[in-house]
Amino acid sequence: MRYALDLARRAEQEGEVPVGAVLVRDGEKIGEGWNRPISTCDPTAHAEIMALRSAAAAIGNYRLPDTTLYVTLEPCVMCAGAIIHARVAHVVFGALDPKSRVPGSFFSVLGTDQLNHRTAVTGEVLEQECSDLLRGFFRCRRNSQ
Repeated sequence: MRYALDLARRAEQEGEVPVGAVLVRDGEKIGEGWNRPISTCDPTAHAEIMALRSAAAAIGNYRLPDTTLYVTLEPCVMCAGAIIHARVAHVVFGALDPKSRVPGSFFSVLGTDQLNHRTAVTGEVLEQECSDLLRGFFRCRRNSQ
């Protein structure tokens, strides 16, 4: 998670919302990403998607079984769908996203029995550090407007 935080800081330096993600298999980093939707003009360029793309390219397969995705913010529904399609085994996230606490949320998508893959979830790892980074970013943004 600390490496994901470093990637989140990179996003912040680039003017993006500070979210970072790293995909690990057998203790080895196989993919990484940070938020880049603004700089790439791509609404799907969330940290999780970038990490999944990076890993898939590195191993030559869009299926990423037996992997763990570490991400500094609870994934959105779009990212949850990509995580399922990639067959990621486990997601570990830092900060809670209060907007995701509704029906149809990240937890609803990953926890349903109606899909062909289930992903384990562990939340609030280094939660304070991840939340502080996001709060600080948005505080600076509000103050500069």
